Amino acid sequence: MLNTLSAPAASSTALRQRLLQTAAALVAGLPLYWVLGPQPLGWLAWCAPLPVLWLALRSSRRDAAWMTCLAAVLGLSSNVAYFRLLMPLPTVLAVIAVKAMLWLLVVLATRRLVLRYRSGWTVLAYPVLWVAIDTLMAALLPDGNWGSLAYSQADNVAILQLAALAGVPGLLFLLCLLPSALALLLAGGRAYPPAAGATVLLLLAAWACGAWRVQGAPAPGGPLAGLVAIDDFIGPATPPARAQAIWDQYARHVEELAGQGARLVLLPEKIAVLAPAQADAVRQRFHALARSAGVWITVGIGVQDAAGRRNLAWLFAPDGAALVSYQKHHLAPPERNFLAGSAYAVQPVAGQAMGLAICKDMHFSPLGQAYGAAGAQAMLVPAWDFQLDAWMGARMTMVRGVENGYAVLRAAREGVLTVSDVYGRVLAERASSAMPGSTLLAPLPVHPPVATWAGWLGPLFGWLCVALGVILLCLGRRAAPAS
Repeated sequence: MLNTLSAPAASSTALRQRLLQTAAALVAGLPLYWVLGPQPLGWLAWCAPLPVLWLALRSSRRDAAWMTCLAAVLGLSSNVAYFRLLMPLPTVLAVIAVKAMLWLLVVLATRRLVLRYRSGWTVLAYPVLWVAIDTLMAALLPDGNWGSLAYSQADNVAILQLAALAGVPGLLFLLCLLPSALALLLAGGRAYPPAAGATVLLLLAAWACGAWRVQGAPAPGGPLAGLVAIDDFIGPATPPARAQAIWDQYARHVEELAGQGARLVLLPEKIAVLAPAQADAVRQRFHALARSAGVWITVGIGVQDAAGRRNLAWLFAPDGAALVSYQKHHLAPPERNFLAGSAYAVQPVAGQAMGLAICKDMHFSPLGQAYGAAGAQAMLVPAWDFQLDAWMGARMTMVRGVENGYAVLRAAREGVLTVSDVYGRVLAERASSAMPGSTLLAPLPVHPPVATWAGWLGPLFGWLCVALGVILLCLGRRAAPAS
């Protein structure tokens, strides 16, 4: 009788424990929900992974695995609405599943190393593995490391200065080091308090050095620049009268901004995709407009001819000089059938050396580094976002400026108009809108390019973490703790 009574009791206890574990995993996933999406809470990113790591360290390997997966899926679900704009639902689910598997890999590998060696150096496992994955994604995927947790710190100006030293890899490493140190501290053991203390000191030093770097930054005082965005796209089905009204509205904005003192006007990406004859008419119109208004004008335009479709940025000079044309290098998912460019363009504009790039181009560190090496003082970036990723698109571009020491002007349809300086300070910002559109007038930052180390130290540190990550995974597999 005793045995028959104990079985239901044991089953009830197991069910209660599983429910508590499920609740704990869901609670652990909530902070991730607010930091893994396209507009993360920067302050929360410093501690959001802590509950997941803590649960993994105090659970069996099997329980740690499914709880980590559940928490990660909940956190990554914050991207579903955005991903659905770009891909069908089955692909969205597959992407989330792959990303959840990466979380599983990192957390379980960290758990194995911590429980096996119980040493202070294991605090490095979690950040090294994430930097390794982030570096591989940036190098191998067509979308790079879009949404990297490092970009969550784009509005934390003091900490952001770390990007000028070691790029996104250095910023991500520090961001992941704190929750790793706190998780080990909560796990207990004499070896962990010194590691946690060293982490706090490193964080304070990074913040203090960043604050000191920004303190002496000059205020913007250069010539005025105007930014324009009208969300309406001129597509094949757009009535001619409507298309003409949009072009006329852009022309009015240019004239008004020029009348307010702007020496440069930046328009957004791919206002229309046109046949060669139509594109030539637009080119002639903006040549004449630049001369009559006495301003530099950058226009984003798509051109389709017998060779294919190209996404271009045209730069018109007020003196009627030859057109500067730049072709987009990195193509977004809806335009993967466009032809990719490979050339760079740096041009003296309004007294500064300015580079041309288009939207997604600035999500890739090598392109940003190439413009830094070419001596660009500012980047002109026509863009087209998807509304939900407006903050992320603007801030990823801004981080390229911090890494490479130049200001950034970015005009995005279905996004934001942004002017930022070499330190990542947002000097002016305004949301775009549909007809009649939005404009922004702001002074250009005036200073020569700022020297940074990110161009060589960032890649070096990232690939060093890739090598260390492989070593750590091998160590973990060779000496996994019993569970």
